[in-house]
Amino acid sequence: MPTEIACDESGSEGGNLIGAITDVFAHASVRLSIESAEECIHRLRRRIRSPALEYKANHLLREKHRAVLVWLLSPHGPIHGNARVHLVEKTFFVTEKFAELAAPSLDARTLYRAGWQALGPRRWLAFLKSFNDLVRSQPGLIALDLHIPAIAQAVAHWSAEGDPVAVVHDRQNLLTEERLLQLKQTLGGRLTGLRFADSRDDARVQIADFLAGVARRIASDELNGHGDAELVELLRSYVDPASTWGDERSWAALRPR
Repeated sequence: MPTEIACDESGSEGGNLIGAITDVFAHASVRLSIESAEECIHRLRRRIRSPALEYKANHLLREKHRAVLVWLLSPHGPIHGNARVHLVEKTFFVTEKFAELAAPSLDARTLYRAGWQALGPRRWLAFLKSFNDLVRSQPGLIALDLHIPAIAQAVAHWSAEGDPVAVVHDRQNLLTEERLLQLKQTLGGRLTGLRFADSRDDARVQIADFLAGVARRIASDELNGHGDAELVELLRSYVDPASTWGDERSWAALRPR
């Protein structure tokens, strides 16, 4: 019997990875029964007391609801040990793709550090954006796909004990039939299937939406030098150690111990 996990993401802006609204992509996966997930949503509603029909991560990120967010992420909370989040620092992801295409013998982390130091933030980001725009204008040149690697990491994690995984994912137009076929071929028997569900109809997907949204904000704040130490500490146990992250200072805070 396959393990069923529910997934959602935050920070997806298609292939526009540099200079867009978000600098971090987060993909969350949760392994909960529908009953446990519904109970978690019920408890969140009881604590937040908002009239909104569907709760989003922004509800939890409001300062007045900080205690609720701390409860959700805490070691004694409802998702601890049953949730995972894969983080992607977009500038480093694009740096990796540039190294893969133009300088495969060059270590991407070395290039990443050199870019910031030698060119400075403005010129380095302008260079990465030019490369990003070039790749977007040349379909098939190189993949700027954040979802497929993240889903593959989730399946690898939840199938590590030997049981295959079935994925329930929030609806996402970027996950085309072609990409899903590629994913299944890559993962072989570890992935038994992937279906889509609306977060309003599946409480597990809604919890994945919560985790992805709060993780993206917490990680982005830490990346930009104004992280919240308490929330970073709570998030750390959920972070995938194979996340795509180049900034050494913020990763030292975010990476799992």
